[in-house]
Amino acid sequence: MTLTILISVASFLVAIGILVAVHEYGHFWAARRLGFKVLRFSIGFGRPLFRRVGNHPDRTEFVIAALPLGGYVKMLDEQDGPVPLEDRERSFQSRSPVARIGVLLAGPGANFLFAIVAFWLLFLIGVPGLKPLVGQVALDSTAARAGLLPGDAIIEVGDAPVQTRQQAILGLLNGILDYEELPVRVLGEDGRQRSLVLSVPASGRRALTEPGALLDGLGLQFWQPTIPARVGSVVEGGPAYLAGLLPGDLIQALDGQPVDDFFALAGLLRASPGAAVRLSVERQGRSVDLDLVIDSVEEGGRVIGQIGMTADGLAEFPPQMQVEERYGPLAALLPAFDETWDKTVLTLKFLARMITGEVSSRNLSGPVNIAQYAGLSASGGLDYFLGFLALISISLAVLNLLPLPILDGGQVVYQMAELVKGSPVSEAAQAIGQRIGVMVLVLMMGYAFYNDLSRLAG
Repeated sequence: MTLTILISVASFLVAIGILVAVHEYGHFWAARRLGFKVLRFSIGFGRPLFRRVGNHPDRTEFVIAALPLGGYVKMLDEQDGPVPLEDRERSFQSRSPVARIGVLLAGPGANFLFAIVAFWLLFLIGVPGLKPLVGQVALDSTAARAGLLPGDAIIEVGDAPVQTRQQAILGLLNGILDYEELPVRVLGEDGRQRSLVLSVPASGRRALTEPGALLDGLGLQFWQPTIPARVGSVVEGGPAYLAGLLPGDLIQALDGQPVDDFFALAGLLRASPGAAVRLSVERQGRSVDLDLVIDSVEEGGRVIGQIGMTADGLAEFPPQMQVEERYGPLAALLPAFDETWDKTVLTLKFLARMITGEVSSRNLSGPVNIAQYAGLSASGGLDYFLGFLALISISLAVLNLLPLPILDGGQVVYQMAELVKGSPVSEAAQAIGQRIGVMVLVLMMGYAFYNDLSRLAG
């Protein structure tokens, strides 16, 4: 557990350091090219841990500070104090609003460019995935009413072809936000293609956008290889531990219902939160019956059952279920642009629909959840960590483009207002906007942190 936390923290710091450096370098590069005088380039806030003065005539100070959650590029500005006459033309306020907008947009632009490069590298390396083959369809569910069958392979969602489970999930998530009748095309076990329609009324969208709720909410699960329902480990103090389950036990039935494999068992347990059940177990060649009370856990706005155990062994997917998306150096450019564009549009759509209440605000993540994902992706290898960095870089770019005065987007609004009215926005109006921006950002970060703690508690 301690090692996992250390990996998560270290991965988080590395990820944030890289992405903040990319963002601030965008501002720095544009400022230098457009003739602004840059006084300081800082990664982090607070007390400097490292300081160096560059060789450029501007004598820019490069700083790494103690608090790593952000950074800034400080330019010469009359608002900070008197400006020497010889440098007045290079101060922020003396430059044209168009030049200032260029500098402000360069930070988010650098993050978008980083995401494109990261996806390009991923497509060069090869993006692994699993075929979107349907394993189970719940009775009287949205998927069942649409005519989806076990063994169907999803090949198209909306008007976009899909090759992997991740593409199918993102397509379904994106599609239910736009369509009450979402067209889906599948390839059946008989080799024939069929066109289906998933009916998702607007009133049901929010529940489906709860984290982890999409597939269960639609009533389908992707195919999983069969592994025995043999106990690998039990969580001390959990329901399985209290019931007397031991590593190596083979669970054969739950309340008399035969259990074929671990995933079938997990499905039964998830569907029975709080229930008292009897497990039939084979232990060292003899049969044992154990009474167990399933724990109730909130996940994605739903209450599910868990007992605190893991399987003995991992599911291995056969080669025919595995796919890889790989391109040459030139051919990888277009899918890299497409991937960045699609993820940006989906991020913007989610933010907009959160405001209108159509998408669950539980999707707003804070530093704890990001750190967990950073650790998991870093443990998975360079390709997973690179994909994680690309997604967070897009999120950072979109966040900074929001029209809040404390962010780049809000400052762009001020410059556009100056272009229209012919004079700068008054300092009083900027001060009020700054306070509002800080308040909104603090509320967003506070709620994101609350979501993090809720996930940990859940």
